[in-house]
Amino acid sequence: MKPSSAKSKGRHLQKWVRDLILAKFNLEADDVRSVSMGVSGEDLLLSPAARRVLPISMECKSRATISVYGYYEQAKGNAGGHEPVVIIKQNRSSPLVVVDAEYFFNLLRRSSENI
Repeated sequence: MKPSSAKSKGRHLQKWVRDLILAKFNLEADDVRSVSMGVSGEDLLLSPAARRVLPISMECKSRATISVYGYYEQAKGNAGGHEPVVIIKQNRSSPLVVVDAEYFFNLLRRSSENI
């Protein structure tokens, strides 16, 4: 894949996440900004208002070969109507949780409403 195609895939994912956040939370369009490809730091910049609602830092990766999807498909097959969650851990690294993006933002939204 050409570098320009890879960057386009990443840009598309960043914009999708940005749009999902704006749809799920009561934020202005300029509260969540997608950063240009190649710029170091967070992929999505949050305004102070957005940061109060979402105290997280987001890194978006859109790649062809990530085996996490295989694990997630297995979890979906075993979920029996519940939300599939994958917990992964690599040597000398902290465990990570993988969930569906829409489920994650709905969870954060419900959590922020209880504050």
